[in-house]
Amino acid sequence: MKLSYKKLSVIILLVALIGTITYVTVNNTNKNKSALSKKMGLKAKPKQKVKSNKNDEQTIRTFKGINLIHNDKIIPTLMYHSVADGQANNSAVVPVDVFKQQMQYLKDNGYTTLSLDELHNFIQNNKPVPERSVVLTFDDGYEDSYTNVFPILKAFGFRGTVFVIPALTDKPGPYLNSKQLKEMDKNGMDIESHTVNHEKLGELSSEKQLDTLIQSKQMLETMLNKKIQYIAYPFGSYNNFTVAEAQKAGYTMAFTTNDGWAGKNTDILLLNRVFVNSLKGMDQYVERLNNPNYK
Repeated sequence: MKLSYKKLSVIILLVALIGTITYVTVNNTNKNKSALSKKMGLKAKPKQKVKSNKNDEQTIRTFKGINLIHNDKIIPTLMYHSVADGQANNSAVVPVDVFKQQMQYLKDNGYTTLSLDELHNFIQNNKPVPERSVVLTFDDGYEDSYTNVFPILKAFGFRGTVFVIPALTDKPGPYLNSKQLKEMDKNGMDIESHTVNHEKLGELSSEKQLDTLIQSKQMLETMLNKKIQYIAYPFGSYNNFTVAEAQKAGYTMAFTTNDGWAGKNTDILLLNRVFVNSLKGMDQYVERLNNPNYK
């Protein structure tokens, strides 16, 4: 059947009209959705980037002078847990006044407290540090790291590192909350990993080790919006898988509870530390700071 020119023109006009109506309807719908989204605050958020703190001027200083050492030397990394009063018989809990006395000794004798970035730079990149350098670490993330340690270190102008168990953050108990951690991290205290639930890595399979190492890193990175690179193994426990799994998880330096000073004489993922025993006096503290072969 042949269509007349007049009928064909009408059909073409109707098709064009329908297309125009459809375009206008869809366009208006999209505009309305966009307006509604703006009204409700439904904006597409870009993926959050984790800041790198590797070259942060606040954590890595350039030391100059004649009394510098290179990485053929080793450095005492002190291991604390809790600084609080009322537990006189607990070797891992240092009384507040004793801790102040220890910090005063460091100040009076010209010690420089290094950040972990500076220690890493010293060991891996042979960047010189002052001859009398020391690293202060605090395991487990007890609340007294905020109430007692933090203000004392600030008063002395010292730096320290707290190894945190993220699963215990913001939970009932004697542990730090996220608000405290953020404040400390912005004011000279480095916050790093201590596994998700304080697991004994030496008793775990390689798969379970990797899981807790990655999760604890990611949880802290999300909380603090910075790169987590360092870890202390809970209880100092590790096995033949631990170094490899820590590397896979993205850690560049790790600490044990093995006695001794830290340096390139051991694997950088198996660094020694010096336990600060609250049941011993200042004589032992001073010896362990000055004698790498202490007993």
